Amino acid sequence: MKIIFNTKAYFLVLLLSSLQMMAQQDFGKVAGKISLSGNTAAENISVTLKGTKYSDVTTVSGQYEITRVKPGTYTIVIRAVGIAPLEDKVVVTAKQTTTKNFSLNESQEDLQEVVITKNKYKQDKPSMSLRLQTPVLEIPQNIQIVSGQTLKDQQITSMSDGVIRNVSGAVRLEHWGDLYTNITMRGSQIQAFRNGFNVVSSFWGPLTEDMSFVDHIEFVKGPAGFMLSSGDPSGLYNVVTKKPTGVTKGEVSALVGSFDFYRVSVDLDGKLDKKGKLLYRFNGAAQKKGSHRPFEHNDRYVIAPVISYQFDDKTKLTFEYNFQYANMTEIGSYYVFGPKAGGYATMPRNFTMTAPGIPDTNIQDHSGYLQFEHKFDDNWKLTAQTSYFKYLQQGYSSWPTAVGPATTANGDIGNGDIIRNSSIWDADSDMFLGQIFVNGKFNTGAVSHKLLGGIDLGDKDYMADWGQSHDLDTAANPFNIWNPNYGTPSNGFPQFDRDTPLSQRAGGLYGSEYASGYIQDELGFFQNRLRVTLAARYTWISQTSSYEDTREDSHISPRGGVSFSVTEDLALYGLYDQAFIPQTGVVSSGEVKPLTGNNLEFGVKKDWFDGSWNTTLSVYNILKKNELTSDPASTPARPLSIVLGEKRARGVEFDLRGKIFDGLNLIANYAFTESIVSEVDPTVSLATGIKVGDVVPGYAKHTANAWLNYTVPAGKLKGFGASIGGTFLDGRQTDTWGEGLEKLPTYFKLDGGLSYEIGKVKVTANVFNILDKYLYSGSYYEWLQAYYWQSEPGRNFRVGVTYKF
Repeated sequence: MKIIFNTKAYFLVLLLSSLQMMAQQDFGKVAGKISLSGNTAAENISVTLKGTKYSDVTTVSGQYEITRVKPGTYTIVIRAVGIAPLEDKVVVTAKQTTTKNFSLNESQEDLQEVVITKNKYKQDKPSMSLRLQTPVLEIPQNIQIVSGQTLKDQQITSMSDGVIRNVSGAVRLEHWGDLYTNITMRGSQIQAFRNGFNVVSSFWGPLTEDMSFVDHIEFVKGPAGFMLSSGDPSGLYNVVTKKPTGVTKGEVSALVGSFDFYRVSVDLDGKLDKKGKLLYRFNGAAQKKGSHRPFEHNDRYVIAPVISYQFDDKTKLTFEYNFQYANMTEIGSYYVFGPKAGGYATMPRNFTMTAPGIPDTNIQDHSGYLQFEHKFDDNWKLTAQTSYFKYLQQGYSSWPTAVGPATTANGDIGNGDIIRNSSIWDADSDMFLGQIFVNGKFNTGAVSHKLLGGIDLGDKDYMADWGQSHDLDTAANPFNIWNPNYGTPSNGFPQFDRDTPLSQRAGGLYGSEYASGYIQDELGFFQNRLRVTLAARYTWISQTSSYEDTREDSHISPRGGVSFSVTEDLALYGLYDQAFIPQTGVVSSGEVKPLTGNNLEFGVKKDWFDGSWNTTLSVYNILKKNELTSDPASTPARPLSIVLGEKRARGVEFDLRGKIFDGLNLIANYAFTESIVSEVDPTVSLATGIKVGDVVPGYAKHTANAWLNYTVPAGKLKGFGASIGGTFLDGRQTDTWGEGLEKLPTYFKLDGGLSYEIGKVKVTANVFNILDKYLYSGSYYEWLQAYYWQSEPGRNFRVGVTYKF
């Protein structure tokens, strides 16, 4: 038996070696750098070997790499709108790398877009803030990128304004207005990142990003803790902000819409010196936004300057500042409450319970970034970056103290009496974050390596005063939903103490410090046809809270992935990953521990028709331990959490995006999600009624989205476009454990639009909720014995004009 085993092992090694030798003999590689005038790196420029399917897109440093090219003589083509086309001959030799660098000149003709990819809805490479050097097709993980052009075509103005329709399985069952994004995916709320930094300082935050300074958004399914510090096992979204391109251009947009919606934005990009070493980017926006509910508004003002300096070919320094100012109706004004006997949506969708006269809530959101990049050579690069986030809020939150009797004596819907309550919500958050990491490439014999290693540091503090509250109505003179009085409330308006410093009156104090180190190696076999990823991260976290003692913990999270290119445009992958994140909350019994979880995932990725469009199919199984969830016995005055033993999420996801043929672009996705309690402490089960097999709140079992856009590419109607899109949700679970007597209904929303582009001007008009359906999201609140919901507007429109110069 030993001889047979040794013979088989020898035969296997011989076979693998033979295949590797064959691969080495058959293929070569073309690589290089593309620069604009002034030696500015040209990012996202398409590089193609003419008449073949071999192609790549340049990285942020202008680098491209076309692998597994058969030996021969080719014509390499560089072409982009606004840049003079460039072609050259290149000879590819087996087992050799042919280096071909290009320097491009700006075209004097009208610039429309310098950032060129194969199409406007598909991006082939992640940003450097994800720290990867690998095309999306070859990464052993489901990563979906929502391009900047997608945001423009769909007239998305903020992170909470329809972005999730472009990603499978992403939902917002609790909308939280246009204040917090709070996206749920794979059965849990996913983490919010910006430029690679985890920007979550509290359960509610961060303030949803305005799209004026956003370049694109990356959705990473699964833990991905090795890349971006601690993160939920369900995934994260990474908002990538706009950076200078080195090309002088500008854009001004104006947008008007239903419910007193007015918005202007500007995007300026260019050089501050003749050599093109000192670059700038400035984005700004001003928005006045009403609502389909009376007395409600949400106004925004945004500025986002960026300055970068290229010292030489190897070193670059970038400074960025984002400021968002929001002035809005009190938090929670968008919710409506109804008695248990009535169920959801018993009031018209434009009904409001707010009290005109409550002062506005003001939010100032500051963030600053300093990034240093240094290339030692073409294979090794060091990135160090630090950021500071400051969040200031002074405002109010509305939530009723009591909802009238559920039924009358004869069993009809109750009398509709409600005692409204307004509480203070002043908050102050500071986050100091730092990262340093190294990307490297090297070979050991016939095996290639893409190495990633680094350190993450963070210090986060959040404090809030939500302890002062005031009933607007009295039991003798309540607010009645059937006969609302929007005059001065019977109990008057609140007069809260703001003379005392927030640090002394804050009832909620949360803090965390963390330090972590990680290393990952992507090993490439058979000319990188087979890729094996091995990684590990060590994380130390210390948490403080006004409700409990300081806690410290540490954990090592391993990661392993395999990706295999069956062909150049078809890859299979498998992944095992773990997560480790801190949690904050108050529990009536037990101890709050960091959440740990793991993800097992398999998938298929395919590029179609020379990469014009892409599909991703994935299946996953996530286990999470020690996760906090809301206690059914919780009250606004004393919000409590419970610790679940273990929950399991399983699902299937499918995404399609790209150019089907010239002029026709499609985004479509579907996800099946199921999340249940797999283990529960008997004490918790006895106190709450939660048991093994119960459905975990906060997701939709079936989600499906599509967005189809066609633009006439030639002829008399050139530049005319039309779009149609829809969102379907079924099996929606509420965000609370209390089920009530009624489930959330099936959701379907249909949107569409027209556009026309001629020269430097583009006009876009979209109609949302074309079918004028009553759409809403909500939950049952056990403590009040009431339903609450937030309605979406009926049929509404937006018309925008963009001028490029």
